[in-house]
Amino acid sequence: MLTIGELASYAHVTVRAVRHYHAKGLLPEPERDHSGYRRYDAGAVVALIRIRTLAEAGVPLARVRELLQADEEEFAAQVADIDRRLRAEIRERQRHRERLARLAAGDNLVLPPEVVGFLDRLRALGVDERIIQLERDGWIPLAAHSPERVQEWMARKRRQIADPRFVDFYLTLGQALDRTDDDPQLVGLADELAAYITRMADEQGEDYVDDADIEPPFVQLMDALAFDTAPPALRLVELLKQRGWTGWTKLRRVDPKRGATRARQQGTAKRPSPG
Repeated sequence: MLTIGELASYAHVTVRAVRHYHAKGLLPEPERDHSGYRRYDAGAVVALIRIRTLAEAGVPLARVRELLQADEEEFAAQVADIDRRLRAEIRERQRHRERLARLAAGDNLVLPPEVVGFLDRLRALGVDERIIQLERDGWIPLAAHSPERVQEWMARKRRQIADPRFVDFYLTLGQALDRTDDDPQLVGLADELAAYITRMADEQGEDYVDDADIEPPFVQLMDALAFDTAPPALRLVELLKQRGWTGWTKLRRVDPKRGATRARQQGTAKRPSPG
């Protein structure tokens, strides 16, 4: 016969756990002997090990009670059901681990592999990391919004960056982000970008530079995200508008004279009135 401490030791649990199982009605509590101690037999060891095993497997104690009262066939069936549930939980936890691993890798957490590969290609081409961040931040909501179109868009992007002139476009954008609003070199960069966009649109068609076939409210959201990330981009867009192109996420032609007129009007409105 065993004391409660010996029973706990054989089953690799604490005395407190044994008493808890007594209180829950899972393990019968024997009568005290003439010395005032409770004594346990070998059957109590087996029962306690079964309780511990089920509890450690995540089986609720209320369910443990049902299992202990089941016959051998029912017990085996219920244990098999618990095993299936545990295997499903393991698979789910593995997916969580994979997500954590992708989190450590950065972009992989929220972006499709095609987009991650595109960003890595831009890095290899020497594109400014700020431009890559703009691309990444734009692709996160875009991929979530229209996941079924990512492969189509990425195929076009891959064709574009195979063109050295398109790579130059990205490199020039990176230079523009280093300029302040009043930097005369920003004007020169805007000239270069406008000339590039116009040339590509004339040669390849406007779809070549305007491939953002998404709803206007979503375009506005992505533009706002870009301008928050890289404020100089807003000034660059204003300069491009004076040169016949408007937009950031979605480029389209405009009348450059109207763009220049509006820019002058806005500049006049911002200047304080004399006196």
